[in-house]
Amino acid sequence: MSSQQFRVSGRSSKRPSQEPAANAGVALLFCLATIASLVGVAATYYFFVRTTTGQFIDESALVEATELSGTAGKASTRFLDALPMISLAIATVVVLFVTVARRRWKAAGIAIAACVAANLATQVLKFLIPDRPDRGVQTLELNSLPSGHTTLAASAAAAVFLMVSPRWRPLAGFLGSTFAVATGISTLINQWHRPADVVAAFLVVGAVMLPAGWLIVRTGGGWNVWRGYGEHWAASRLWVWLTVLALLVASAVAGYSVLQVMPGLSTDSTVDYFWAGTAFIVIAGYLSALGGTWLFGLAARKR
Repeated sequence: MSSQQFRVSGRSSKRPSQEPAANAGVALLFCLATIASLVGVAATYYFFVRTTTGQFIDESALVEATELSGTAGKASTRFLDALPMISLAIATVVVLFVTVARRRWKAAGIAIAACVAANLATQVLKFLIPDRPDRGVQTLELNSLPSGHTTLAASAAAAVFLMVSPRWRPLAGFLGSTFAVATGISTLINQWHRPADVVAAFLVVGAVMLPAGWLIVRTGGGWNVWRGYGEHWAASRLWVWLTVLALLVASAVAGYSVLQVMPGLSTDSTVDYFWAGTAFIVIAGYLSALGGTWLFGLAARKR
């Protein structure tokens, strides 16, 4: 009996020291991911706005989008016109339902505040970033980075992702990133934004939502429990594999399109730059979803 008591007390004595260490490790990953997002915004701005090569690639994708104007352009224009109401409706319905039904008041406050902060950050950046410098590329000088429409869609999807329980996050990550990616591609087809503007918007949302998500995980321990894939249909690995599949297809398209215009960045391309830019948007959006699903699953894992 005494040996059993010793083993039990040994387990109980180790558990408190293990959990803080695990939490510190996950907190470090959240911190690194946030820093990476901020560095990504700066790097995207510097290369695609401040350098000749970056401006040429970005502007070529925007110009070549006219090749797909017409039916696709009209459809995406209607989608963009309805986007503010769609984003607001989706986020409001889910957040209100989860808040009232599950009484996650603190989580709702954090998620909504982060959503507002992400959109304010985008508008502040658009105002503070100087106009595009003259690098010998024929382009509009007015700064358009980051994309406000993409930020709105991505932040609404991220707010839903943070509010739902961990078993719903694989599905929420895939659907939310699909919605955000569709928004970004629509802004490119309509020539509202360049690919770099969309990628920067994803990174801004990540930089704001990651710290907010960590706060929600730390303050919502009662419901932030992840038991692994397969416990629920929304927690199926199918959503992860669909995300991976989209990433692989986009990577193949990006690689093929870049090879068509290399070396020396050909000026004879018709739609290769557009497809490369579209592929980079898809990669940025789905990679964010894949990383977020993994990171939040790690943070909410039942120990």
